[in-house]
Amino acid sequence: MNRITEQESKYKDIDKMSVSEILKNINNEDKLVPLAVENALPQIEKLATAVAERMQNGGRLFYIGAGTSGRLGIVDASECPPTFGVPFDMVVGIIAGGDTAIRKAVEFAEDDDEQAWKDLQEYELNENDSLVGLAASGTTPYVIGGLNMARKHGILTGCIICNHGGPVVAAADYPVEVVVGPEFLTGSTRMKSGTAQKLVLNMLSTTVMIKLGRVKGNRMVDMQLTNHKLVDRGTQMVMTELNISQEEASALLNKYGSVRKAVEAKH
Repeated sequence: MNRITEQESKYKDIDKMSVSEILKNINNEDKLVPLAVENALPQIEKLATAVAERMQNGGRLFYIGAGTSGRLGIVDASECPPTFGVPFDMVVGIIAGGDTAIRKAVEFAEDDDEQAWKDLQEYELNENDSLVGLAASGTTPYVIGGLNMARKHGILTGCIICNHGGPVVAAADYPVEVVVGPEFLTGSTRMKSGTAQKLVLNMLSTTVMIKLGRVKGNRMVDMQLTNHKLVDRGTQMVMTELNISQEEASALLNKYGSVRKAVEAKH
């Protein structure tokens, strides 16, 4: 297939550009990413709606990917517990090559089309779970194999890619195609493609968590109070919601351990 993500950069001789020119041109390319995401909104809506329905029945959300895509899935998954107060195993990111690959590239890990399903076995997936494959190219064997096996077991499948069509799309019930065009640095999909996937992951997990009731108004009422900044933020939320002093809000938050519980105790 003709992979847009592998097409030659439209910029020539970038090694001869000044620092100012390099930055300006990268920025000009980055501006295209939100527009590409906007074009994919109908697909993102379908995926988010389907995942939310499964998770409302007790399901979990899994991401699989290799390289940059895998790392982005792990980042999104790891941020859900502190942001929304959900269990650490409700949203799970898995990368080809295992945790070692988070920091160091693992040679040929993405080329094994059976490994993703093996990696998923410890989680005992069921038909309430959802699996989203992350692959800028849309051709990663690790992701294709995992999605195909999940689908055979009745698990909802989705994907976030940066090409049109391809085998990852064919394996996904709910594909999301964010086509950002050739990269500034030919084939470097950690750039625009990675940015696009990060944006879509933010949209997906945040939308799902809102639909699961993990947000009140516009506030993260279930966030984990794991540092002074977050305790201060939580105190401000309680003060605003209950129209009470900082001392009272702080005492309530300390007693109940979350903004939601502190506010509900007073209502």
